[in-house]
Amino acid sequence: MLEREKMDRDAVEIVGIDSLVPQDHLLRKIDQAVDFNRVYEMVEPLYCEDNGRPSVDLVVLFKMVLIQHVYGLASLRRAAEEIRGSIYYRWFLGYSLQEETPHFSMVSYNFRHRFTEETADQIPLDFGEAAEAGCLSPKAVFIDGTHIKANANTKKQVKIQVPVASKQCARELMEEVNADRQAHGKKPFDDNDESPAPAKKRRDNTSKKRLVRQKKEKLRTVTRSATDPDSGLFVKGEHKRQFAYEAHTACDKHGFILETVITPGNVHDSVAFDVVYDRVTAAFPEAETIVADSAYKTPHICKKVFEDGRVLSTAYKRPQTMKGGHEWWKYVYDEHDDCVICPEYQVLTYRTTNRDGYREYRSNPNICLNCPTRHLCTHSKDCVKTMHRHIWKDYEELADDARYTPKYRELYKRRKETIERVFADAKEKHAMRYTQYRGLAQVTNWVKLKFVAMNLKKLAN
Repeated sequence: MLEREKMDRDAVEIVGIDSLVPQDHLLRKIDQAVDFNRVYEMVEPLYCEDNGRPSVDLVVLFKMVLIQHVYGLASLRRAAEEIRGSIYYRWFLGYSLQEETPHFSMVSYNFRHRFTEETADQIPLDFGEAAEAGCLSPKAVFIDGTHIKANANTKKQVKIQVPVASKQCARELMEEVNADRQAHGKKPFDDNDESPAPAKKRRDNTSKKRLVRQKKEKLRTVTRSATDPDSGLFVKGEHKRQFAYEAHTACDKHGFILETVITPGNVHDSVAFDVVYDRVTAAFPEAETIVADSAYKTPHICKKVFEDGRVLSTAYKRPQTMKGGHEWWKYVYDEHDDCVICPEYQVLTYRTTNRDGYREYRSNPNICLNCPTRHLCTHSKDCVKTMHRHIWKDYEELADDARYTPKYRELYKRRKETIERVFADAKEKHAMRYTQYRGLAQVTNWVKLKFVAMNLKKLAN
């Protein structure tokens, strides 16, 4: 039997707005889980008590921005339009059905000019009820990075020269390199020279221009966007080239975001690791294991983690060897004699330690000249095989040992359901595939608000 409902759109009913919001609604759960009165404590010293115009409730402004990120709305304008016609949103903000909600321009202006980086840093602390409720489990910290497409045209770009950024471990590495060189009877590096002066050759001190050139900053060519100069050119494969930002993020095994650092898209994961790691370990000193992919398996990172008494659980990293040549494991390092044994059981002796921290081991060309497998070992014209081993290689081997431990192997398998799931939810459910903001500061605040919204959703549920 076909029935047709009567559309009585002019019906008048007396009903409370609270009864229209389901008890299991997400906004009701967030309102119960979070004490938004802490916002007043943050901003109370900034306002005069007995003078000035009445201000808009800052909790309302913050909740409007929070609604945008919780439900993945594309813009504040769209969020303001949805709030105007939604009973659930009005209840969450404390507005009646006929009360005028704030205009989107007011929210946008306050977010752009008053939501500073310092304010963004305070939000995870003031709304970190997850730690008080015992929901966090930071003993295992999962770290990774994801790219966010920038609001920039790839066709509007310029080539510029920028100074080469020095490594954070440069001073520590140089000290250990010089100590290693002295232990092998080599002369330490001089900061003014690219390479040590030969022992038997008199140094030429007459060329002052050469010394000036050596002291100059090293430059490299980068592609910068004319639309958003803070973004970086992200290259993946042969065809994918776009300006982007990268969110280097850490989370626990439950998916709660612990820290995030935003950098241009051309910054490697291992370069931003130190900042993320230092912030996480300072806030959560009980962290025991750092779980990361093979991009973070560098000598410096392995040394930093293991020297702090923690364990780096990472993946297998394939050695970069000659195509079609001997397998890497056929070259054996002899720690006792400090040499390398080749597949033909010949010795590669120590020659030097370079500025990058690698010891160089070279073979005897007279022996390699008649080697039956030389074509699988080296294509050098002078018949010399050169092997490199980092002075911090022992820490990488500790990471390899942890990879074979069942405990850390199981932790690494959980990356797909922790940090990778965080990135998937952020992009699929919270509109983080691309940003409409420009500038590193604005994008940083925008990403942090999304991660705060994701933490609140997880805490409320």
